[in-house]
Formats: sequence, C-alpha cells, structure tokens
Amino acid sequence: MPATTSSSVLRAHALAKTYGSGDAAVQALRDVDLEVAAGEFIVLLGPSGSGKSTLLNILGGLDVPTSGEVEFLGQRLTGGADDELTRYRREHVGFVFQFYNLIPSLTVAENVALVTDIARDPMPVDEALALVALTPRRDHFPSQLSGGEQQRVAIARAIAKRPQLLLCDEPTGALDYATGKLVLEVIARINRELGTTAVVITHNAAIAGMADRVVRLADGRIASVSRPERRLTPAELSW
Repeated sequence: MPATTSSSVLRAHALAKTYGSGDAAVQALRDVDLEVAAGEFIVLLGPSGSGKSTLLNILGGLDVPTSGEVEFLGQRLTGGADDELTRYRREHVGFVFQFYNLIPSLTVAENVALVTDIARDPMPVDEALALVALTPRRDHFPSQLSGGEQQRVAIARAIAKRPQLLLCDEPTGALDYATGKLVLEVIARINRELGTTAVVITHNAAIAGMADRVVRLADGRIASVSRPERRLTPAELSW
C-alpha cells in the first residue's frame, strides 16, 4: 500500500462493502480508492444506490468495510476496536445529515452544547452559532425554527467540537432552493474560514460546481474524478 502523502487527511484503499449473503447479497462498494487532502472540499455525486452514503459512513467510522483499508492521518482505522472508532468519530468527525436529528425539548444552544460536553477542545457554543448566523435564535426550540435554520443548528453542532472532517449526507435534500443555498453557504464558510475538510454527498449535479474535486460514483465504483475549472460560490449555483 503506497505511503500516505503529508497533506492527506483520509485515505481509502480497495474498499468493498457487501450487505447480506448468498443470493440476497448486495455489493454497495467495489474496489474504491480515494484520498482526501487537508482543507479540501469534495462533492460525492451519483444516483441513489451508487454507494455514496456507504462510502461516507465508512470514512466517518459509522460503518466498516467488508474488505479494504481506511487511514486517518496515517493511522489505520479498519480492523481497530470499537472504542477506537468511537474516539475517532467523537474527536475528529462532524456529521450533517438530510434530517436534522435535533432534540425537540432542548433549545438551539442546548442542542449544540451536547457536543461540546464530550469534545476535547470544544468551540464555545455562541461562537459556533455565530458561524452559522443563528445567534438571535439561541434560546429558541427546534419547533420554532424553519427547516433551513434547523439544518444550520445541526451544522453548528457538528463543528462545535472543531472536527478535522465535516461529512454531509444530502444536507440540502429536505430544503427548498433558496434555503438550500443558505446552508451551502454555511458549509463553504466553515471549509474556507476554519480549514475544515468537507465531503458532501448530493444527487444534485449543480452543487458539484462549488467543489475542489468531484467524485462520481456508479454501481459502487468511482466512475470519474474531476476538478472544476473554477470553484463557484453557492450564490453562483443554479438548479
């Protein structure tokens, strides 16, 4: 296995993932190689069932491959104990999903504080909320927020532990066009201002324009990797 480059945060080699067995087996990933550089913004593009979420979950330590290896900062993640993966997720990875997973009985600030309670070097709650432009809503409950605001709370919660990786699975999938753009602006700002490496899953090809690199998946394989000539701002995107 080739050595990991000094600027690499994540490296996946020959990843495969099979669910089930026998005639019911589904091969979600097939021989996937991917290296992610520090501070990079990657968009994983592909139709439903192409393997995007499976790949993201393995990179984030939420799932393990059937075969292959994942390294984080040169340290092998695959084959480790469960507590090692838990530590990796807790200390190094922030997750944002299509649905916000906020606790309805807690305020915005309290939802974000849940993460700061377990992080080694957390960001102050109000600093995280300022980054997503939600300071005025800190004492509101999720039911009092729009969908876009709830997603921005989820992003604030993800970044409050100062993760090196921000992994987003269809973060605009449940949002309308204008609100989705606001959420993309926040993710781009986190990547730009904090230097957080971002990997974003989408089926929306227009979002690929804001990436440093676009990785297209099909049938569990990487079909192509491309670099946009110029990285667009979310305001320049249209779909």
